[in-house]
Amino acid sequence: MPKMLQEILGAEVRHHTRGGADLAAQLDPEDELGIATANALRNETWDYVVLQEKSDGPILARTDFFQNIKALCKQIRANGAVPVLYATWPFQKESLRLRELGISYEEMYDKLHKAYEQAAEENDALMADVGTQIYQLSEKQALYDVDGFHPNQTASEIAAKIIAQTIKQHEQI
Repeated sequence: MPKMLQEILGAEVRHHTRGGADLAAQLDPEDELGIATANALRNETWDYVVLQEKSDGPILARTDFFQNIKALCKQIRANGAVPVLYATWPFQKESLRLRELGISYEEMYDKLHKAYEQAAEENDALMADVGTQIYQLSEKQALYDVDGFHPNQTASEIAAKIIAQTIKQHEQI
């Protein structure tokens, strides 16, 4: 997806990611992600920095989610960049992961959407609302990978387009 975003924007896109990592890893001075992120924000200049929490983080670790967003947005703004929150989507309807959470597809969407919306508002961050688009389209087309929570190619393209659109709209202001 970062490569797709780079192609759409025609700009350099770098990412510090690892499967299963949460935003706390980006703040951890002993984690390779945290070290890379701190170095990038201290030693390089960025226009935008996109933040994505792991799928269920805003639900299972709500307090941590808000604290980590706040801390990262502060660092991003100190760098002179604009924070962009990549709002994610619920696990696939009827999936094992969703059943393990003990909530419905609609409830997970609502909790995620509200958490990202609140975090964006509290931190004066942009919100790339990918989650709503995936939620609205998932009944009509296949958007999940076989695991029921990661995006397939189509959903990744949607995510890249929405993040790019969010950035481009901000640049027009």
